[in-house]
Amino acid sequence: MILVVDIGNTNILIGVYKGNELVGNWRMITKNEKTSDEYGISILNLLSYNDINYKNINSAIVSSVVPNVMHSFENTLKRFFNIEPIVVGPGVKTGITIMSENPREVGADRIVGLVAARELYSKGDTIIVIDFGTATTYDVINEKGEYRYGVTSPGIQISADALWQRTAQLPKIEIKKPDSILAKNTVTSMQAGLVYGYIGQVEYIIKKIKEEMNNENIKVVATGGFGRLISDETSEIDVFDSLLLFKGLKIIHDKNFK
Repeated sequence: MILVVDIGNTNILIGVYKGNELVGNWRMITKNEKTSDEYGISILNLLSYNDINYKNINSAIVSSVVPNVMHSFENTLKRFFNIEPIVVGPGVKTGITIMSENPREVGADRIVGLVAARELYSKGDTIIVIDFGTATTYDVINEKGEYRYGVTSPGIQISADALWQRTAQLPKIEIKKPDSILAKNTVTSMQAGLVYGYIGQVEYIIKKIKEEMNNENIKVVATGGFGRLISDETSEIDVFDSLLLFKGLKIIHDKNFK
């Protein structure tokens, strides 16, 4: 069995593959202050609850955009599972060539998403991958497997948090699309501005990328926490895959595992 882990700014995504089947997946809050013991016990409890024997896990791969967590997490895998994990980064085979001005600035999670999208959805064509995470990222990979361009915007949760934190009389709200943009109270007016506004932002960025690349046929694949909410409301997103990062980690693992 293979343990696949993506450490993001808000959540840690953990999955287990048995062969090519994802047999379990969970989400933990990212906390810099956790020790390797705390991570280890949490993972063991998740595995036990889902009737997965931790002794059957013989390999692991990790992508991370939170350096402060990596020391504890790598120690967790070494101490509790006796595994030296593959860490997505320089020197790891991905099949992606980074053509940006500073390749080391490209987050590992972005590479993982591109790997999965290219393998599963692009068929050798140019593709845009959108990840609706803490930040919303738009990444472009061409038919040669070259990472060419990236766009980063505040995530919808960041926008919502800023709205109620920076205003005296606006409440904290649930992020959901109201039935109409014609809001009649404060809560639905905030929801309308956030969700409809974010849909508009996403559509404009996608259209602008296609315009500047002079290619209207670029396929768009989305993933991430609020990806379903947005992708259901626009025809500009072709595919939503909530498991895209797990799939990408598995693909990269198989390219590198010896």
